[in-house]
Amino acid sequence: MSISEAIPALEAQRAAIQQQICQLGDMRAGSITTTGGRCGNSRCHCHQKDDPGHGPFYRLTHKVKGKTVTETFATPAALRKAQNEIAEFHRFRELSRQLLEINQRLCRARPMEDTLTPEEKKRPRRSRPRSLAK
Repeated sequence: MSISEAIPALEAQRAAIQQQICQLGDMRAGSITTTGGRCGNSRCHCHQKDDPGHGPFYRLTHKVKGKTVTETFATPAALRKAQNEIAEFHRFRELSRQLLEINQRLCRARPMEDTLTPEEKKRPRRSRPRSLAK
């Protein structure tokens, strides 16, 4: 495939990726982790031998101005909503990576345009050393 044929194909790929980015839904960055464990009540079931303890409790962690913020989910529906939003964010990052790759290929494939001004086209003259003999 020649360069002139490759440019329209790359532009079509770029347009398709941009269209997919426009169709993304709500998104947020972060990670969902689980916690569990034992409580402070020594008579609770979690202190019995072979008891798995309390949990799992799901938490969303993310950064705000360089600090880690943790959110807990009140309901399973809130957890599913956050999981979908994080999945959209991962999809956005992947599409962004693909878009950048296509744009880099397009930049390399496009011919350079002659946009020099007449002053820029003039070659600077080299200065000649002056003769010291007089």
